[in-house]
Amino acid sequence: MNDFPMILGFVKDLNLSVRIESAAEIQGFEVKLIETAIQISPEDDEQQGRTLAEPLQGRDGVFLEKITQWRPALIIFDLGNDAVPWLKWITLLTSVPATRGMPVLCYGPHVDIEKLSEAKEAGATEVIPRSKFVKNLPELILKHARVIDLDELKLTCEEPLSHYGLKGLEKFNRGKYFEAHDLLEIAWMEDQSPGRDLYRAILQVAVAYYQILRGNYNGAAKMFLRMRKWIDPLPEFCRGINIGKLRQEAHTIHQEMLNLGAERISEIDLSMMKPVEYKKLN
Repeated sequence: MNDFPMILGFVKDLNLSVRIESAAEIQGFEVKLIETAIQISPEDDEQQGRTLAEPLQGRDGVFLEKITQWRPALIIFDLGNDAVPWLKWITLLTSVPATRGMPVLCYGPHVDIEKLSEAKEAGATEVIPRSKFVKNLPELILKHARVIDLDELKLTCEEPLSHYGLKGLEKFNRGKYFEAHDLLEIAWMEDQSPGRDLYRAILQVAVAYYQILRGNYNGAAKMFLRMRKWIDPLPEFCRGINIGKLRQEAHTIHQEMLNLGAERISEIDLSMMKPVEYKKLN
């Protein structure tokens, strides 16, 4: 997990890069700036338009892999930077489950109405002229950057597991991953606290394991991508569950699956899919 929340900018203009770094770092953000798509991956692909599922191959697949690892609090696109396929990537970010909901801020020349409109239609959170972006940069970061309240999350993690959460874990630990999904989904829907993401995180792991058992490489890979935004922010222990151990195990299995590839998914060592370690809290 990052020590500081990240702001990710696809920006080529050096002066604006310096401004973004300065404004973000003053407010406690780490900054990562990318000028060209080649910095993501030299391999391009033909993915076009909106999609209901995460691409796993080509540059778009690498892009999504990196975004889910970095988990930026805010993503900024310079619409004048043609070295980045900003329209394709905004569309991707705002349409697939692994990244949907991440705030996307775009700016461009005020005279280029077409680009501004395209970014807005693609689902960007806010699209503004370059002059307004420069003038109001600190306020825009405060307005749009999505930062998890870790203190509040830790506090809710001190609460005991719910009835359905506990039943879901029992099913998970018996290898009944489909049944675990249903119970954990109920637990997530009933819980309105920040701690509810605990149930969604384990739910995503359960579905990934279920897809591995079915030999569904793409299905499992997509669930591992979606899992990150729920499990990565959680502390090492939450509601009696050893999240750190589960997170590492899921990462190891994901990596082993990637190493084997779709053709050899049946060779994965199922003993790696271990029970969730937990203890009941009073």
